[in-house]
Amino acid sequence: MEYKLFTEFITLQALLKELSIIQSGGAVKSFLEDTEVLFNGQEEKRRGKKIRVGDVLSIPSKEIEIKIVKPSEEEQVIFAEELTEKKRVASLVKQMNQKNKKKGKVGSKQSTNRSKATRPVRFPGT
Repeated sequence: MEYKLFTEFITLQALLKELSIIQSGGAVKSFLEDTEVLFNGQEEKRRGKKIRVGDVLSIPSKEIEIKIVKPSEEEQVIFAEELTEKKRVASLVKQMNQKNKKKGKVGSKQSTNRSKATRPVRFPGT
């Protein structure tokens, strides 16, 4: 399997999580204790190990070999555009949240609390 690396490096923990080899970041410690993971042919137990283009990661018990490759120029352009769009959307959401905060707290006690007259009648045992 090939993994295209768009940044300078990725940690072993992040790679295993991204490829769904582990379910969460917290599971990596026990996974590395129980499973042999080879980094460029040598056993690796550090979850923060930086993996770069050209490295090979293998997990013999699962018959998985991951080669870290550089993406094509076209893929890098698409990645950069997607990253720019994510930043733009995050900025818009931040601005909206700040505006809402200035207007008044959403979900405050005043806006969610109903008066006794509008509450539905509750009967015992139902």
